[in-house]
Amino acid sequence: MLNRKNKLLLLKVLSLFSVVRGYNILVIALAQYLASIYILAPDLPLRQVVFDVNLLVIVMASAMVIAAGYIINNFYDAEKDLINKPRKSMLDRLVSQRFKLTTYFVLNFLAVIAASYVSFRAVFFFSSYIFGIWLYSHKLKRVPLLGNFISATLAITPFFVVFVYYKNFENVIFVHAIFLFLLILAREMVKDLENISGDVAQNYSTIPIIYGANISKTIITCLILFTLLPSLLLIFKFDIGYMNFYFIGCIGLLLLFIILLLKSKNKKDYVWLHNILKLIIVAGVFSILLIDIDLVLNRIL
Repeated sequence: MLNRKNKLLLLKVLSLFSVVRGYNILVIALAQYLASIYILAPDLPLRQVVFDVNLLVIVMASAMVIAAGYIINNFYDAEKDLINKPRKSMLDRLVSQRFKLTTYFVLNFLAVIAASYVSFRAVFFFSSYIFGIWLYSHKLKRVPLLGNFISATLAITPFFVVFVYYKNFENVIFVHAIFLFLLILAREMVKDLENISGDVAQNYSTIPIIYGANISKTIITCLILFTLLPSLLLIFKFDIGYMNFYFIGCIGLLLLFIILLLKSKNKKDYVWLHNILKLIIVAGVFSILLIDIDLVLNRIL
């Protein structure tokens, strides 16, 4: 049995894990490795990719910067989240704001130090990434549409750094990136619909607040329709193995998403829509394995 002190410590650890969204970071790190193995460096021996120290450092630095980004975002959105996410906010508040900010600076410092192992360009990249996340959290997220665009861009940046590291510029990679970017951008706009109450209370200027929910739904519908284009290209033009079944499933889910979006009226409906897009994104990470099921077995040696 845990005593009161140990229970409090455990709750604080869970609180920090909630603030940095540790589950998201684990998925992103896995996605970086799977993308490296199956998409960015498919011709390299598996061991060379998995045990590449530079790649490990890049993934670790990305994880630390992303965790720090969630912390600073939580810091600026503390009051808004009390309205939009009251239960999560109560858990997050078990860790003091001072400790969160200290952790934020430590994580960013360690990320830059780690990047210096790879190259000066990596240091510059991650320093710019850190600044971009802070600028978004402090200023840009309040700008309608631009804030959504920047948020989606920052979300795919961890994949961009791995893409640059392997210098793979094949068209299939750009099509994958466009699909993911449009999906994340649509998700960010759904979150605006979901968080209207807190955004109004904190004087945020989002598309639903300025132009209304119907205009926001129209923009999201257009984004989803545009997302179907890279899906069809990946199915019919590129060799992506059994991953084409994932994109076929995506098309069906996205069409269902549009129907549900047009019928949505309240926060509960928007939460469901948000979860559909999140499911598609997370499933996409694991579906990378379907590109070539025998690839790992054939490249172990």
